[in-house]
Amino acid sequence: MSTRRGTALVTGASSGIGAAYAERLASEGWDTVLVARRAQRLDDLARRLRETTGTTVETLVADLSDPGDLARVARRAAGDDIGFLLNNAGINGYGPFAELEPDLMAKVLAVNVLAVTTLARAAVPAMLERGHGTLVNVASQLAFAGSLPPRPLPERALYGGTKGYVVTFTRTLAAELAGTPLRIQVLCPGLTATEFHKSRGEEPVAGREQSVHEDGGMPVDQVVDASLAALEGGRVVCVPGLDDPAPVDGLAEAELAIRTAARRGGS
Repeated sequence: MSTRRGTALVTGASSGIGAAYAERLASEGWDTVLVARRAQRLDDLARRLRETTGTTVETLVADLSDPGDLARVARRAAGDDIGFLLNNAGINGYGPFAELEPDLMAKVLAVNVLAVTTLARAAVPAMLERGHGTLVNVASQLAFAGSLPPRPLPERALYGGTKGYVVTFTRTLAAELAGTPLRIQVLCPGLTATEFHKSRGEEPVAGREQSVHEDGGMPVDQVVDASLAALEGGRVVCVPGLDDPAPVDGLAEAELAIRTAARRGGS
């Protein structure tokens, strides 16, 4: 049973979207590699998945802002059994940019940009060689909120910038790999009922049990539902709650118009 689908590596698996996605994949027959900073939470989830699904579950306790830990996870992501990579780990570093602590800034960039890119680079070649594989990078609807002022949105120049990178990187990679058997998606949830807003990212939220920030949001299972449905439908950009794909299609059309007009203007 446990080898039916292959192995999925899930980062940020100790809570929220990562934990819910890992549970869903395990229920569908995927073995899993769970990656996060909180060992106790990973152990609890791994035990539950083994008991309820009969799948094989590994845990990798790692801080993806640490170069050594990232290299260790990348080696596992490059394994010939990894058929699904969910790059879900992320931290926010919310706050006024002019007051942002340099150490936290570096940590946000390392987790949200470098780790996503490094793990994708580790996994994609082996997937291409085998002729199948799925890569889902988790961004945010805040990637599309650059010019909107804070309040009610958070002060997010750094976070929004990193998630804008994830959107552009994933869409561009998907275009590069078009025609291959790989499925590529950028998942852009809005406010989600997790504990994400309870920490800026310096340290993970304490406690053994998952919690939900006061702002609430979309249930994590609905986010996972939207992502899996988009994968089945071949949609690269998944925005949970957005039923009409016209805004995403319009984004691509606007980009083409800008580039076309710019080339004419420079001739």
